[in-house]
Amino acid sequence: MKIAFDAKRFFHNTSGLGNYSRDLVRILSQYYPQNEYLLLNKNRSERGKEILERPGVRFVETSKGKFSRQLKMGKDAQKQGADIFHGLSGELPLKWDKTPIKKVVTIHDLIFMRYPQYYSFFDRKIHLWKFRKAAATADKIIAISEQTKQDIIHYLKVPEAKIEVIYQGCHQAFKEQQTEEQILAVKEKFLLPQRFILNVGTIEERKNLLNIVKAIQGTEIPLVVVGRKTGYYKKIAGFIRKNKMEKQVYFLEGVSMDELAMIYKLADIFVYPSFFEGFGIPVIEALFSKTVTITSNTSCLPEAGGKDSVYIDPGNHLDLKAKIQFLWDNESERKRRTEKSFEFVQQFNDEPIARQLMELYKKLK
Repeated sequence: MKIAFDAKRFFHNTSGLGNYSRDLVRILSQYYPQNEYLLLNKNRSERGKEILERPGVRFVETSKGKFSRQLKMGKDAQKQGADIFHGLSGELPLKWDKTPIKKVVTIHDLIFMRYPQYYSFFDRKIHLWKFRKAAATADKIIAISEQTKQDIIHYLKVPEAKIEVIYQGCHQAFKEQQTEEQILAVKEKFLLPQRFILNVGTIEERKNLLNIVKAIQGTEIPLVVVGRKTGYYKKIAGFIRKNKMEKQVYFLEGVSMDELAMIYKLADIFVYPSFFEGFGIPVIEALFSKTVTITSNTSCLPEAGGKDSVYIDPGNHLDLKAKIQFLWDNESERKRRTEKSFEFVQQFNDEPIARQLMELYKKLK
């Protein structure tokens, strides 16, 4: 089978959609090396170069010109003799020729519909148009959670039978067993405190970092934050300054994926009080790292966290404060929950996800 992918995010996104794209091609090529995997884009980058070295995986330079991704990439895949075209980020090309090819699209979330205040009017209209078009064109839609599936049915008016839920996993680094020496070296490099709670993700309003900072105010619990800063960061920095918490909150930069995996292991608690997610990969990363997790009781987060994570109302920082303090003071409870959660998270391992993807492709062919 020959499967073509829209590889724009594979080559150019550092997190989120980029990680999803790279992991998907990596696990398919690992478990089903007999197939051909074509990565279509105008250009390539250093990202994912080790995946391109695998048998059966190759880069295909798409036609040049304005809007070539929308108008030419689909036809380029057909010229390559692809059986299936998979749009990995909610989009499919608009133009095709008459050569038979099955079309799959992954839709990660419809947050722009649920929380329009986080998006400009123009962005909302463009996103909705693209997603509706892709959903109508696709032979099959992959939703990355049951929550996203329900949103696709509700907002895009797609029949349930057209949608398949296939969860996403996380980077291999979070499943590695690093040595004590490696972990200690990372602790020393970033000058991490002896004990701390951790938050990972873009520092934006929806992710709700301010409520974590409010929750630890008046305690001696250190917070380590890893994530790209947006304008929302100024609000948090202002609160930290006003309340003299500069020595309690650590913002890390220049963290590699391998280093991040070890920082998760060093943390006592992972805290992720996001208001809404399409899936919430950081929760999976924490569970694979055997770090107890506190997350929101909203959207798909209970799907990712399982029954042994701790859930809070993301709008209530006092609820969050009480649960952080409870776990911080109870090592046996942290250990019990991490062991159970580690069993739960195995369903997000590479092999079951690769198998589900291949079964979907085979049904279409």
